[in-house]
Amino acid sequence: MSTPLNVGLIGFGLSGRYFHAPFLKVNPHFKLTKVVTRNAASVHEFDPSIEVISSTEALLADDSIDLVFVCTPNDLHFPYAKAALEAGKHVVIEKPFTNTTTEADELIALAEQKKLVVTAYQNRRWDADFLTIQKLLNDGTLGEVIEFEGHFDRFRPEVAQGTWKEVAAAGAGTLYNLGPHLIDQALVLFGTPQKVTATIKIVRPGGETDDYFDIRMDYTDKSVILKASLMVFENNLRYIIHGTKGSFIKYGLDIQEDTLRKNTLPNTENWGEEPENQWGTLYTEAGKATVQTLPGHYTPFYDNIYEAIAEGKELIVKPQHARNTTRVMELAIESSRLGKTMDFEG
Repeated sequence: MSTPLNVGLIGFGLSGRYFHAPFLKVNPHFKLTKVVTRNAASVHEFDPSIEVISSTEALLADDSIDLVFVCTPNDLHFPYAKAALEAGKHVVIEKPFTNTTTEADELIALAEQKKLVVTAYQNRRWDADFLTIQKLLNDGTLGEVIEFEGHFDRFRPEVAQGTWKEVAAAGAGTLYNLGPHLIDQALVLFGTPQKVTATIKIVRPGGETDDYFDIRMDYTDKSVILKASLMVFENNLRYIIHGTKGSFIKYGLDIQEDTLRKNTLPNTENWGEEPENQWGTLYTEAGKATVQTLPGHYTPFYDNIYEAIAEGKELIVKPQHARNTTRVMELAIESSRLGKTMDFEG
């Protein structure tokens, strides 16, 4: 295995170009050497030294590649990840990990058999707001959580043309696009629920894929509400958390994605620091207080991938956790289809 690790990307759209490539470029543990894409101009605009190749087969046949990132439409996650593992490569899969738990179980078993690392890119664990919420809960500031509500809303009244996310296909739609972010965060905070109840639907005229979901995850001592819609004009609300000692409300999306889209590399000073107007508000018996948001930074995800591969350390985003996220989505789909609450079963 090389040091730094030689990396190949399959796909160079939003995920490959703006999320992974910048972090791989500035991290000394990795060298992004090859990209499979038809958009060679975009790759060479980012870094002329990266080789563009036309086929996944050619990438996987390259013995110099240690690690493969699968940054493709969701229906290709499983077959490309499976092929990469069979070729002896470590694999990071863009969320969702897989479209089904059957696929997830097969990848997990194959990685264990091959003694390889496989994981999902759950970057929103390192969003500024989520890091701040984790601190508040760990500090006991809110007491015991009674109700947790997370939003990932947008206002896109027109159905987008030319994108796989808006075409009826396996893994397309808002649930599989935004659901993994919210569900993974809830599972990190509270573990797997007892029950799942959901409403998933199409609210925009002419839509082919779901663009609205409301998922309720019930626990013995708390309720979790996860919502996303592409028809929310005022969409700044992110979290409402009620506990036995107080409440916390947070508006505004983490700024890292917008910063990356401006071609700013993540080794920039003050990376991920939110403007003050996005700081959350804490309500307790002591009164109302503004809570400064901790800086967000996705770098720990990549550092942990290197440590897991090169040093045998434990993955932070464990494949079983990613598999549980897919399971919640499967149960949400069944709940919405049948109009009933589903028991969480592995």
